[in-house]
Amino acid sequence: MALKKVVVVVVLSMFLMVAGGEAAGARGDVTYDGRALIINGTRRILFSGSIHYPRSTPEFNFEGRYNLVRFIKEIQAQGLYVSLRMGPFIESEWKYGGFPFWLHDVPGIVFRSDNEPFKFYMKRFVENIVNMMKFEKLYYPQGGPIIISQIENEYQMVEPAFHEAGPPYVRWAASMAVGLQTGVPWMMCKQDDAPDPVINTCNGLICGETFAGPNSPTKPSLWTENWTQRYPVYGKEPSMRHVEDLAFSVALFIARKNGSFVNYYMARVFQTNSGNCAAFLVNFAQHLNATVHLHNATYELPSKSISILPDCKRVAFNTAKVGAQYGNRSARAVQSFNNAKKWRAFTDGVPNVHNASFTEIELLEQMSTTKDVTDYLWYTFSYNYKSSDGQQALRVESRAHVLHAFVNDEFVGSVHGSSDGPPYMTFEKDISLREGENNISLLSVMVGLPDSGAYLEKRIAGLHRVSIHHNGSGPQNLTNWLWGYQIGLFGEKLEIYTQRGLQKVAWRTVGSSIDKPLTWYKTTFNAPLGTNPVALDLSSMGKGEVWINGESIGRYWVSFTSPNGQPSQTLYHVPQSFLKPFGNLLVLFEEMGGDPLGITVKTISVTRICSNVAESFSPSLFSKRKQPSIQLQCHEGEAISSIKFTSYGNPIGDCENYALGSCHAVSSKAAIEKACVGKRRCSIPISAATFGGDPCPGIAKSLLVVADCV
Repeated sequence: MALKKVVVVVVLSMFLMVAGGEAAGARGDVTYDGRALIINGTRRILFSGSIHYPRSTPEFNFEGRYNLVRFIKEIQAQGLYVSLRMGPFIESEWKYGGFPFWLHDVPGIVFRSDNEPFKFYMKRFVENIVNMMKFEKLYYPQGGPIIISQIENEYQMVEPAFHEAGPPYVRWAASMAVGLQTGVPWMMCKQDDAPDPVINTCNGLICGETFAGPNSPTKPSLWTENWTQRYPVYGKEPSMRHVEDLAFSVALFIARKNGSFVNYYMARVFQTNSGNCAAFLVNFAQHLNATVHLHNATYELPSKSISILPDCKRVAFNTAKVGAQYGNRSARAVQSFNNAKKWRAFTDGVPNVHNASFTEIELLEQMSTTKDVTDYLWYTFSYNYKSSDGQQALRVESRAHVLHAFVNDEFVGSVHGSSDGPPYMTFEKDISLREGENNISLLSVMVGLPDSGAYLEKRIAGLHRVSIHHNGSGPQNLTNWLWGYQIGLFGEKLEIYTQRGLQKVAWRTVGSSIDKPLTWYKTTFNAPLGTNPVALDLSSMGKGEVWINGESIGRYWVSFTSPNGQPSQTLYHVPQSFLKPFGNLLVLFEEMGGDPLGITVKTISVTRICSNVAESFSPSLFSKRKQPSIQLQCHEGEAISSIKFTSYGNPIGDCENYALGSCHAVSSKAAIEKACVGKRRCSIPISAATFGGDPCPGIAKSLLVVADCV
């Protein structure tokens, strides 16, 4: 049985796969063997891209943007397969791992263990999704696009923490899922002992090196998460992964899925009794090329690369020779908000123990109190001061992410943690108090909820210990004091980020409000022309959240800089679907202090493109071209305006740093300009004929082109 290449989407985390030319509504069996998934009798190689779908509430809300059925039907209409990853634990990229917080309050519950309350709600969730998919006939045997499903995710990483309650949970989850009789296989990611018939799969950066392989010779090797990039973290620099590294990892995973290993290079040959043959030649050396002899032929392998020979003769692809186009993304400011007259501001109130929503004689745990409806919880108390007590210092120990302290409504300071720091933080500062009663208000802030690990339901956050230290005497412990509480912000409760809610408060001109904490700002703007992505540049702000026409585009934290002194992120994407042509409402809540007059609207485009392809590169097997070529393409609506650099010969460097080498065809620029300028896309064969002859006989040549798009 031949392997057929296909592409894949992932929901509730889902991956989509190109359906290989099948007609919409095609149906048949989905099975597997030790080589691959078998769809309607044909083995498939699947390439996928992940999409995370929203979580459900206790009432299973699938209205509007949560319409899962409509989403999967649209996937099928686009000619894609679906791998439905139900979890219900999705992964650490979601707050609380994807669980809704109401599960936390179920009596006696222990997440992801052999625990009856958890298993009840997990089964209820999975059954609901499966029954919905069956009713809509969305599984492949019914004519739908779903060809495989996933239960749980990366459980093996936390299983030891649950001791004897771990393995029975794995067996139960597998049995429960298989018992739903979907007609398609089930899988578990990072679960080496996934019970039959569930397939154990790999998640990671280099599964070709780290995956132990299927736990049965009858199961295929599947890589359910190929991490193309680590998710960004506040206070850290963004990470990048080069396309050549991705290509190497994917080819290595395919080549070594039966567990072969070679240090410097290796030949992995697949041959049938009929003589059909395919080979993967692997060079693991980081900096040295290698020579491989196979079937009386010699092959040169660049460092850290894999050559794929579909017939054991011709090199169809080498992972170090990816003829990709590289682009420089440009953010162009198209609107500014530097006119103070167009802004309005509202300062959120600082509560005290006398006007708090409720009081307790203890420090409450934050997540159990806020129930995931807000990042914010106010802790307030009253303190009587005598001038004879001398200088006072406030000390707060917290397991939240950020703390802002106010004394008698005046801001006195902040502290925050970090993603890789200790689980607690300490605020300590001298404070000035007035004679008699003083109101001290502490705003505890979470930047989302814990996202992974064992016993999520037992995690705690919020203030842990509070004390006031007297000059010359011991501290006064205020932990068991009379505490007043307010859940969330005043502006949040009134939803003043919406058109209706903003009418409920008195807005004023910005004036002295700039660079003040706890300030809401609002203005309006028109949508930029064109179809390029739109972003807000929030470089001038501190920390907070942004809404466009009542829709949140997320939290920002520009003031938390990475070790290189730069913010982790300054551009925040505004989906085109959130925008109207005119009069878009922009509302920000600034937590720490920022300048809204410095905000700009920017459009994102790829203004400079580049490709570097050598004569030794092989064209794709699926291409009609018989020789390597450079393919350049601008964004829709744009065209190549100029050629900034080009050289056919042996140019030095790459798309980021380049220069002429010792061999250069003087006709390079004229030939490329003639072929490309004024066009949205162009193709240039890499041959001496293109440039009027061979400029340097006997020298291996390549073509490097850098062009601008407008």
